[in-house]
Amino acid sequence: MTERQSKLIKLVNQYHKIEVSKLSEILGVSQVTIRKDLDHLESEGLLSREHGYALIKNANDINTRLTINYEKKLNIATKACEMIENGETVMLESGSTCALLAEQLAKQKKDVTIITNSAYIAIRIRDLPIRKVILLGGEYQKEYQGMVGPLVRKCAREFYVDKFFVGTDGFIPDAGFTCDDLMRVETMEYMAKSANRMIILADSSKFKHQGVVIQTTFDEIDTICTDSEIPQSALDILKSHQINVEIV
Repeated sequence: MTERQSKLIKLVNQYHKIEVSKLSEILGVSQVTIRKDLDHLESEGLLSREHGYALIKNANDINTRLTINYEKKLNIATKACEMIENGETVMLESGSTCALLAEQLAKQKKDVTIITNSAYIAIRIRDLPIRKVILLGGEYQKEYQGMVGPLVRKCAREFYVDKFFVGTDGFIPDAGFTCDDLMRVETMEYMAKSANRMIILADSSKFKHQGVVIQTTFDEIDTICTDSEIPQSALDILKSHQINVEIV
């Protein structure tokens, strides 16, 4: 993705719906160039188009979530990729940053196997040179394009990995990390039991939001991978709980 396309995504997220002519004016390029960028970004599932406009999809759709703070998420995913060795098997939850991590693994590592509850991840990297993707069964959750529910538990307990990577929706200083969906939280718990280490991928905006369901407490977390705009107060809390913090 080019720097211009990244700026374009930010603008679409800011305005929700914006004219091609206005994008052209703000970014200082022709409308023909903007339309080519929009064609590419729409093919990647990152936004939608109407005649003369670009717009975000459903706010809860994973494609929409992926576009929010995209550059930070990509940098976090790239950093997380460095934690994984060639030939390793890892478990990924169905978050947007985890999807970017899957892409980085396919591009940078050899013979990696991914175990995930995310149909979105499996489809997104289908044409990339990943060794193997094992998709956990369960109830299909449309917006996140992932599997949830007790069937995930039955599938996940057949495996054991060193690292489980998971996204998050928010942070409560006195409690831990949070999520906006109870079924996703339960599914994360099932998957976490099949891993030695839980690694949370969270861009700095997540530390300013409080979700509605406790996802994980501090003593369950091994590492947080985030960006340099993490609030100092949150960083101090994480370090006081002896959590390793990787900052990009």
